[in-house]
Amino acid sequence: MQRWRLAAISLVLVVSFFLLREHWGHMLGFAPYLILLACPLLHLLHHHGAHHHDEHRHGGTNGLSGGAKG
Repeated sequence: MQRWRLAAISLVLVVSFFLLREHWGHMLGFAPYLILLACPLLHLLHHHGAHHHDEHRHGGTNGLSGGAKG
């Protein structure tokens, strides 16, 4: 890692620490709203790749249709 990159990361960490320390009370006031905002964002981003296309290609079922085999 280059020396300037290490210095930049260190500076960002130190500044972030002092900003959070000084404004922690304000940050906690926004916490419930951030959680509520995270729910739809995670829903949109998480289900992006959750489509099971293998079942459609191979004719498989999801267990809801068809009779019991035995």
